[in-house]
Formats: sequence, C-alpha cells, structure tokens
Amino acid sequence: MKAPINIALVGNPNSGKSSLFNALTGLNQKVGNFPGVTVDKKTGSARISPQLEANIIDLPGTYSLYPKSADEYVTYDVLLHPEGPDRPDMILVIADASNLKRNLLFCSQIIDLKMPVIIGLTMMDIAKKKGIEVDLAGLERELGVPVVAINPRKNKGLQPLKKNIELIAQEKFSSPAREFIDNHQLAPGVIDGVKAIFPVSSDYAALHVAANHDELPFINATKQQELRNLLQAQRFNKTKVQADEIMQRYARIKHIMNGTVVETDPLQQQLQTERIDNILLHRVWGYVILLGVLFLLFQSIFWLASYPMDLIEAGFGAVGGWLSGILPENNWSDLLINGVIAGLGGIAVFIPQIMILFGLITILEDTGYMARISFLTDRLMRQVGLNGKSVMPLISGVACAVPAIMAARSIENRKERLITIMITPLMSCSARLPIYTIMIALVIPDTPVLGIFNLQGLAMMALYLLGFVMAFIVAAVMKLFIKIREKSYFIMELPVYRSPRWKNVGTTMIEKAKIFITDAGKVIMVISVVLWFLASYGPAGRMDAVNEKYEQVLANETDSARIEDINHEMQSAKLANSYAGILGHAIEPVVKPLGYDWKIGIALITSFAAREVFVGTMATLYSVGDTEESDATLREKMAAAKWSDGRPVYNLATGLSLMIFYAFAMQCMSTLAIVKRETKSWKYPIIQFVYMTLLAYACSWAVYNIFI
Repeated sequence: MKAPINIALVGNPNSGKSSLFNALTGLNQKVGNFPGVTVDKKTGSARISPQLEANIIDLPGTYSLYPKSADEYVTYDVLLHPEGPDRPDMILVIADASNLKRNLLFCSQIIDLKMPVIIGLTMMDIAKKKGIEVDLAGLERELGVPVVAINPRKNKGLQPLKKNIELIAQEKFSSPAREFIDNHQLAPGVIDGVKAIFPVSSDYAALHVAANHDELPFINATKQQELRNLLQAQRFNKTKVQADEIMQRYARIKHIMNGTVVETDPLQQQLQTERIDNILLHRVWGYVILLGVLFLLFQSIFWLASYPMDLIEAGFGAVGGWLSGILPENNWSDLLINGVIAGLGGIAVFIPQIMILFGLITILEDTGYMARISFLTDRLMRQVGLNGKSVMPLISGVACAVPAIMAARSIENRKERLITIMITPLMSCSARLPIYTIMIALVIPDTPVLGIFNLQGLAMMALYLLGFVMAFIVAAVMKLFIKIREKSYFIMELPVYRSPRWKNVGTTMIEKAKIFITDAGKVIMVISVVLWFLASYGPAGRMDAVNEKYEQVLANETDSARIEDINHEMQSAKLANSYAGILGHAIEPVVKPLGYDWKIGIALITSFAAREVFVGTMATLYSVGDTEESDATLREKMAAAKWSDGRPVYNLATGLSLMIFYAFAMQCMSTLAIVKRETKSWKYPIIQFVYMTLLAYACSWAVYNIFI
C-alpha cells in the first residue's frame, strides 16, 4: 500500500470546507498547531480507496491568496513553502456555487500555483433556490481542472470526488495545463529574477514571493537580501501589479460565468435566510432573541444534565461505601477510596454538563446563528474598543480560553486583537462549570420562577452574563491605555441557515468529553493522590500528639455513640495537623475575609493548575478522615461542613463569593502560556494574572460582605 498523500483543503469562509473535512475524516481527526504559530491545525486521515489513504489538512479559510490576518498567513505559508512539512500533493478547493463569482477569484489563484487541483462545488441547492444553474462540464473545461458537485452535509458527491483524487494520485491528471491568466506579463523581469533566486512552482508563485517575501519565514536572510536588490532594480510596484492581476482575473471570471452560469430568475423573491435575518438581526428584537437563546442554553445545561449527574454522583458514592465495607482499613484502601475513587467521582459527575454545553454550541454554529451573533454585537463591541470579530473568540471562551485566544488571530487590528486576548479569560469557560454547578446546588434553592423557569438555571446564566459584562468594562478601560492607532473594519459573510448535523453534534460531544476526561482528568487524579498524601500525613510530632490525646480519651469512654463522636473529632484533628492542614491554616488569614476556610484556600491554590481541580480537591479533603457515611455525596459532605462555632461553611454569602472569585480569577496556567505565545511577551500574561486576581479578590470580598 502506498504512503498517504497530503491534501490541502482550502476555500472561502462559510463555503462548506469544515463540513467536507468532517465528512471525509469522521472521527479520525486531531487538532494541533502549525509549526511556529498557535493557529489551529486540523488534520485527519481519510480512506480514498482500498489502496489509497490521504492526510487531509484543513487550512484556515481565506477570500484570496493575499493574506490580511495571521491565520490567513498560515494558509499562504503552507501553499507557497516548496519544502514545508505540510506541503500538499494536491489542493482541494471548496467553492460556494451560490456565490460563484467571488469564490472563483480564489480558485483561479490556486490554479495558477500550478499544483494538482480539484474544485468541489458546494451549496448547489442554495444556488438552485436563487435561480442559478451551473454547467459543470463547461466550467471544468474553462478552468482546466476537475470540478465536482458535492453536498458534504448529506454525503452526496463524495464518491466522484474520491475518484478524482485517486486519478490524480495515479498521475492520470497532472497540474493544470494552462494558467488562468498570463501572470508572466504582469512583471516579467521580477518573475524571471525570483525564479533564478528561489525555487517556486509557477510564475504566479514567483509573483507572490516578490510581493510578500518579508512575511515568508522559510526564506533565509541571504535570499531575502537578493530579493530586495532584485525588486529595487526592477522598481517593482506591488500595489499596481496586484490591482492589474485582480482586474484581469475578474474579466476572465466574467467571461467564464457568461458561458457556464445561467441565472433563470434574477428578480426572485427573498430567500428564507433573508426573511429569517429580518427578525434575528432586528435592531431591537435581535437582542431580545439573543438573550432568550442564551437563557435557554443555560437552563438546558441544568435541566438536561441533572438526571445523569445524580446517577453518576450516587453511583460513585455507592462504590465508595461498598469498598469501605469490604476492604481492610489500611493506607492502600484509604488511598483507593478517598484518593482515587473520590478524584474520579469529581471528574465524572460533570461529564454530562460538558457534553451538553459543547453540543448546544455546535448546534448554534451549525445552524449559522453563531455568525449572526458577531454581526449583531458589532456596534456594541465598538463602544469598548473591539469589533464584531471579537465576539467569536469571546463566545469560544465559554468552551475554553486557549483556542478562543488563538481565534483572535483573525482580528486584523492589533489593538482590538490585544484587548480581545486580555479579556477572553473573563468568559466563564467549561472548566468553571463544575464549580458553578456544585456551589449553585449548595446555596441556590431549586425552586421554580414564574412557574416555568428554574432559579438555579437563572443563577448559572447570570454568572455567564457577568463574565461578558465585566469583559466589556475591562475592555473599555484598556481602550484608554493601549496606545495603538490603526483603522478598524468589520466584514463578515453570513452563512445560510441550515439544520444542524446531528452526527457532527454527537461527534463533538464525545470528543469534548474525551478531552475533559483525559486532559483535565490526568491533572485532577495526580493532584487528588498528592492531596490524599498531604492530608493523610503530617509532622510526626503533631500527629503523635493527636493520637496520644484521643487514645487516652477513648480508653476511658464506654458509650458507643460518644466513641463515634470522639473518632470523628480525632480524624478532624489529624486532618488539621496534616501537611495540607498546616498549609491551609497558613493561608486562611488571607482568604477568611472572603468567607473561606482553610480547605477552600487549599482548593484555590491547586486550582491554578486547572480550575476544575477545585472539585477534585474538595472531594479528597472531605473524604480523607471521613469515618462515617462513606457513601455520602460531595455536596452532602460540603453542606454538612461547619466552622468551629457551628456556623455552616457554605452559606449564601460564601457560595456567591466563591462563584464570583472563580468567575474573574486567572486560574489556568495553559491560558497564561498561550497569551505569552500570542503576544510574544511575558508582559501581557503578567498584567492579565495580576488584574484578574485583584479583580476577583475585590469583587468576592464585596459580595461576601453584602450578603453576610
């Protein structure tokens, strides 16, 4: 069997590229970073035929081969680098048949790179509704490359597409035989000179090396200087050459469309998409509907997840109780029950909510509504120094801040991009969800509001909206201090409305659950075991003193109920004198003004590895030394926690204070690392860490003192 071939998947945004990638690769996908940058690199393997396998590289969407944003430069680099690690053997260009004129510009540029090309024509059903008919054979003849009509959402046209890929792989098709336009005549001296200095695949590739050589990292310093000398000698005018090229391309595209595309009903009535947009993008009702969608989103997280969460929680509690009844009392059984099982329970119980959150977000993206949110909020964003493109990273931050900050690369304006990066961690990511869930369950009653709403769901929505509001306030402040003057514009194509791909929704939910279990689970398990050790052992002198004190008391006690109480007191005393207890009591004066005891203080520290570690930490601390009710859930154990004077630890004031702290605090090392990589400086992650920690402490202190 031959080695897999590399296929680059390119196209305009919203052309159906991601749908085709999912259809070809299924679950055989992985996400990483392109070498040297932090832009998402989606790759996947696809079986083209029994004898042929392909690596599909999904490149960031772009409207032309002239890049403007950082992610578009990734596409540019992959296509032009003659010896790059992701150098494609062929290029699969996805074009929207309902917007063919605009899509053909990018197609024509790819064709002129003189690499094997296939054009996949999507949205044929939308084109038909618009009264557009495309002569596929004629278009293929004019372009000189294979053209295949596909509908990846319904798995239509995939077999003809794979057949063409196989034919190219067998070298029955080669690179396009002719150029779309005569690129050589645009700058003959420059093109010949570039080809003599640097290996390129075509005259058009040479033209791009001349136009953007300073931005291409694979050209070394010596070659760069040679290119500068050549361009200076030839008096190369990049802007004029680019303008001439685009004019020639559109002239040829017009000629091709006149012969291959027929618009049978140019005076058609409005499409369904436009009629829906009149409602969803209304200047008043659009915002009301948006709030309604967000409200339903967070109500659903609580409503749909409550039953599986209760089952999982009860199941782990029962397993812990069963094991404590059959295993002998020793260190290993204690580690298994109160370290491993408690840690696993802290992970597994929140899987339903993680899956539901990502499933609902995927539905919003699939239907086309997510792009409308960007358009709808552009005016609001500009008031605080951002633009509509900032919305997508912020909304993505509801899932995870790391890819959300990467997504900010699509923002061309440097000031707006930097502010977006600095405020994105204020969005309540999925790692905060376990903390919100357990605290809301502890301090917010599960009561109906107006007969149809749930108070706990309203509290959850309020926390997410609070993140957005605080992000806007911080952005408005940063707008005054970041002195970068650069023009800003917001151009976005709105995709048509479609029904969600339920298979894609299910795949996303499963993949995100796997990531949560493997990535967060590893950290939680390690910290749970370490905490078990720190909470089970302490300085010999202290632990011996506790044992001696309570052994004397027990020796003189005969009442069984009193003996049980003394044993509980002894375990509590051991925990307080353990290494974890000593550390917790050392930091308690700092966190006590917020209403927190030493156990919460320990959880705040461990949470800097990852926010969701809070739950695993509490599960371990409340399990170690637990002499009774081993099958009690974590929520029940936390609800029973008392201060030394008998007051409950988790009252309304403490619960709200803790939720506010986690809503604003920067407790994610991965996020700080990605901010450093994106900004290429430690300055901004340090500022981010300091301002978010101070903000969290001040707001938590205020909330605690208001509600105490």
